[in-house]
Amino acid sequence: MAAVTAVTAVPAAATVPTVGTVPGNAAPAAVRSDDGRSLWFFVRGRFAPPGAFVRPDAVTYNRELVPAGARITVSEFAAGRSTLVGMKVAGLRPGHTYGAHVHTKPCGAQPADSGPHYQDRKDPHQPSTDPAYANAANEVWLDFTTDGAGAGAALSRQHWRFRPGEARSVVIHEHRTATGPGEAGTAGDRLACFTVPFEQRREADGR
Repeated sequence: MAAVTAVTAVPAAATVPTVGTVPGNAAPAAVRSDDGRSLWFFVRGRFAPPGAFVRPDAVTYNRELVPAGARITVSEFAAGRSTLVGMKVAGLRPGHTYGAHVHTKPCGAQPADSGPHYQDRKDPHQPSTDPAYANAANEVWLDFTTDGAGAGAALSRQHWRFRPGEARSVVIHEHRTATGPGEAGTAGDRLACFTVPFEQRREADGR
């Protein structure tokens, strides 16, 4: 429970040393602790269709379920061997249940560009649909149902840290994540993607 308490004790945005609020959909850099052992950040985006010349960090591939202009905020708090990932959305279809997961690559013009789900223990058989690997303890699942105004939120706590540089985005899917053999981890089409600066390095481990 210490990690959860630490998240609620994170200073308000006005007292956190902001590391570059950049224009447009680009993500601000992560806010890190001085000793390199813990990490906290949040990043906001606004969904837009993939552009011909400039790729937004928050991209929608289905404007019916994730309209252009819909908003997303993703946060991470990591300390010791625990990771807490939070997500809030607004402006989506009201009363709809979405799947959402952390993926291994940044968003691109095509839905598949974000790669597979991030897994703490990697399934040697890809795409992974084995419940022994494709589960909410080994991956980061952020399924949510929007309210009448199209807003939703999710929180996932893991007893491990991201491998630096291997978690790069959050993908929103068509429906709730399946858990059965042969379909575990699937959640329908990839509707939208948000490139997120998850843990990039771990100074305390010398990496």
